[in-house]
Amino acid sequence: MTTLVFGHKSPDTDSTGSPIIWSWYLNEVMGIDASPALLGEPNTEALFMLDHWKLDKPQIIDGVQAGQPVVIVDTNNPAELPEDINQAEIKAIIDHHLLVGGLETKTPIHIVMEPVACTATIMHKLIGENMSRMPENVKGAMLTCILSDTLEFRSPTTTPEDQTIAQSLAKELGVEISDYAAQMFAAKSDVSSFSEAELLRMDSKEYEVGGMQFRVSVLETTSPASVLNRKDALMAAMPGVAAQDGADQVLLFVVDILNEEATMLIPNALSKSVAEKSFGATVDGDTVVLPGIMSRKKQIIPNLKV
Repeated sequence: MTTLVFGHKSPDTDSTGSPIIWSWYLNEVMGIDASPALLGEPNTEALFMLDHWKLDKPQIIDGVQAGQPVVIVDTNNPAELPEDINQAEIKAIIDHHLLVGGLETKTPIHIVMEPVACTATIMHKLIGENMSRMPENVKGAMLTCILSDTLEFRSPTTTPEDQTIAQSLAKELGVEISDYAAQMFAAKSDVSSFSEAELLRMDSKEYEVGGMQFRVSVLETTSPASVLNRKDALMAAMPGVAAQDGADQVLLFVVDILNEEATMLIPNALSKSVAEKSFGATVDGDTVVLPGIMSRKKQIIPNLKV
């Protein structure tokens, strides 16, 4: 049976590119029949990556069969995976997020988790000397994943390994990082075709804090005004999205990539309290600017308080 390789729901660039990278490795190096998959439609930046590097969009799945061999990448959180994930035969997990717990395996498995900014960085290290066999378009996906997750090295999650590997890939591919990253971020910033509910779920993760269930949504953009101009509609959509997703509150952070700050929407007293207790912010209206806040993983999630 073909091994499916996939990341989290609401797939971003890393959760779109890393399944492609690891499927190539399993097929071409390890001789294991593997196929990349997605748990939903990829975001606009991931679609740009697929188009730019002439990569096929992976199949979209909504569940797994009992006994289906799978490799999980870019997450280890059951809430971000199919509900029937524990029925699958999990072969490996490759991730760079905090350990959540809750996954069950049939046998001992390979788990690689490292404190770097991107899953693709870990994969580059694991593939090692076999990187010389990797085709340019898959290397292009790897570069795109790293530049996306590091926000072109602006994110505080960036490590020297992420930067060194990205620069090496860019040199091999003849890519000027600043120009290419600008194209990526322009694609990510074009959210005009998405509804408010889609934007709130586009890059979001579920977290429980102090007995409260939050959907923590982040929109990274070089054009924050294009999102903030829709703040009234976004805030109006939050209760419905929260109710449908079993959350108490949606928290939305609009990350300004170029100015290196986030604007948090404040639709009610709960979100106001979260902003003040978590970030020491003084909230006077329905938004608050959080200077230097760019990373959900390193700066938002660890600081959340209710």
